[in-house]
Amino acid sequence: MRCSLVFALQISLFVSSNAAHSEEYDVVVYGGTSAAVTAAVQAKKMGHSVVIVSPDAHLGGLSSGGLGWTDTGNKQVIGGLSREFYHRVWKEYQKPEAWKQQSRESYGNKGQGTAAIDGDQRTMWIFEPHVAEAVFDQFVEDYEIPVFRDEWLDRENGVQMKEGRITSITTLSGKTFAGQVFIDATYEGDLMAAAGVSYHVGREAKDVYGEEWNGVQTGVLHHGHHFGVLDEPISPYKIPGDPNSGVLPRISTEDPGEYGSGDNKVQAYCFRMCLTDDDANRVPFPNPDGYDPSQYELLLRVLNAGWREGFRKFDPIPNHKTDTNNHGPFSTDNIGYNYDYPEASYERRREIIKEHEVYQKGLMYFLANDPRVPADVREKFSHWGLAKDEFTDNGNWPHQIYVREARRMIGDYVMTENELLKRRPTPEPIGMGSYTMDSHNVQRYITPEGYVQNEGDIGVSTRGPYSIALGSVLPKKEECTNLVVPVCVSSSHIAFGSIRMEPVFMILGQSAATVGVMAIESDSAVQDVPYDTIKEQLLEDGQILEGNFLPPGAAEKSVSSKSLAGIVVDDVQAKVDGHWTPSHSNALWVDRSYLHDGNNNQGELSVRYEAKLPESGEYEVRISYPANNNRASNALVIVESADGRKEVRVNQRKKPPIDGLFVSVGTFKFDKGQPAVVTISNEGADGYVIADAVQWVKK
Repeated sequence: MRCSLVFALQISLFVSSNAAHSEEYDVVVYGGTSAAVTAAVQAKKMGHSVVIVSPDAHLGGLSSGGLGWTDTGNKQVIGGLSREFYHRVWKEYQKPEAWKQQSRESYGNKGQGTAAIDGDQRTMWIFEPHVAEAVFDQFVEDYEIPVFRDEWLDRENGVQMKEGRITSITTLSGKTFAGQVFIDATYEGDLMAAAGVSYHVGREAKDVYGEEWNGVQTGVLHHGHHFGVLDEPISPYKIPGDPNSGVLPRISTEDPGEYGSGDNKVQAYCFRMCLTDDDANRVPFPNPDGYDPSQYELLLRVLNAGWREGFRKFDPIPNHKTDTNNHGPFSTDNIGYNYDYPEASYERRREIIKEHEVYQKGLMYFLANDPRVPADVREKFSHWGLAKDEFTDNGNWPHQIYVREARRMIGDYVMTENELLKRRPTPEPIGMGSYTMDSHNVQRYITPEGYVQNEGDIGVSTRGPYSIALGSVLPKKEECTNLVVPVCVSSSHIAFGSIRMEPVFMILGQSAATVGVMAIESDSAVQDVPYDTIKEQLLEDGQILEGNFLPPGAAEKSVSSKSLAGIVVDDVQAKVDGHWTPSHSNALWVDRSYLHDGNNNQGELSVRYEAKLPESGEYEVRISYPANNNRASNALVIVESADGRKEVRVNQRKKPPIDGLFVSVGTFKFDKGQPAVVTISNEGADGYVIADAVQWVKK
């Protein structure tokens, strides 16, 4: 396989060096990400000339830069060229020579929420970096797409515009690329910004878009990436408990901000390292220039407190390798050291990237070698190292830092948590996402009590797949009429936390090119292409635009709300207060899933259902839940009606008597036009509280 991969790379580089620099293209794609490749392929498939102008030497961005443990979410919504990428990966691993350090049988088939190798669908979702890069290179070779690598946009003077249209872009090397439509497929949004398109950096306040999970999230601890996982709090001071002794490195002394307020900070970056414990392919962790063991004093305190989850995110990829991600209160995420990256100059970005590299290399060297590290931890880490056959031109270190978030466009339509949670419909869908709304930590601060804590780590389920709006990849028409932006999409911080997954970027890259090509063919602004024609083309090309996709095996456990009598409001239409987890473990439930409270945060969590009933009168109010012995025997249900407010306790350990699905909480009078409200709360609960659907049946 390596011979064919090298040949593919040589062909791609040959095309890059021999393409005409002054030629005008129909579509100019700026960026080297996975979205850049799918956008270029789609434009070429639709019969138009296209060029990739890549600031990166390697194509694929994070998909070929170490993120081989794919964040798929629900793979049913991944179609088109995005799915073809994973099919091509599958084809590579059908070759016996792909399994060099490990047999396919010994690898197993574990993936993230899905099988790594899906033989029925001929897709593979878990892969090595060099395989992904070869697939991207093969894409551009197959479609004869010219690629100009290591070409950086002149952000000051390189974007020429006329009457609200980009006419050409020029790189720092002096090459100019003219085009009819431009696609900014970078993680940073440099072309978008240079063209004068509106954007945002940081977190919006939660009230800007009427969201719950945006803004500063002090006190919200969703994952295990915080100091609350330890039995005792950790002092941030050099001498524990003594503020006068100074603060340990990697802790901010700034106030974190008021809960729910906005800021200009972005979630932490890291490198997704490809590691191995195969001695024949292992390079010991290097001691980087600039290594300073004092930077890891806080980690020592975490380890000495008994924390031992350092290998939790050594996710296995083929050939005894890993995609290693951040995990725990002090890990590979370099919290607080990237705030200026989105807007920084190229020189400053290189400094930030280098600081992250030294920090992360130093972290691994420290864990494997420093005598102060507990012996059991040090001994385990000493058996790991960098994979010798990955990133061979970069000292086996990933060539792409994980830019989890940079600029986000403020475009024709802003995607928010309200669309992702289905609180309101998404107009004109061009693709789908499904992954959890996921933000890594944004800052590490000192609490009022004098302890260290992380802030910003959020994980909120979208409760099923959601559609992504056409307007989220389009700038406002008055700002630019021939630019499409499939990566730095128009969305809030927390919505972007789900959209930002690599399969989705590939989906949006394809859709962006479709819109751009249709704008060329109709001689119109990208904002004026009729949606129906876009939709028709996307569906023809295999994109998945909408639908309520159930997890495998869940269909027989679910009852459609459309089949039920009366007025039914499911949990996806309800207002959720606090962190509820969707589930589909026990039959029966309504629609896609039901919610549970995790049997924690008692008295703080609730789900509010509201309906406007078609006529006044008496209605029986029912709630649905799948029963189980671990449920609350006293789940609180609050009904607000014309009769006033009434509290009812429901034993959710007992099977619901109405069709095994619903239990009645009483009959109440409601007035037409007035909200009929039912709230399920975990106040005083003695077990898991379930919130599924509420039904109003006219008497």
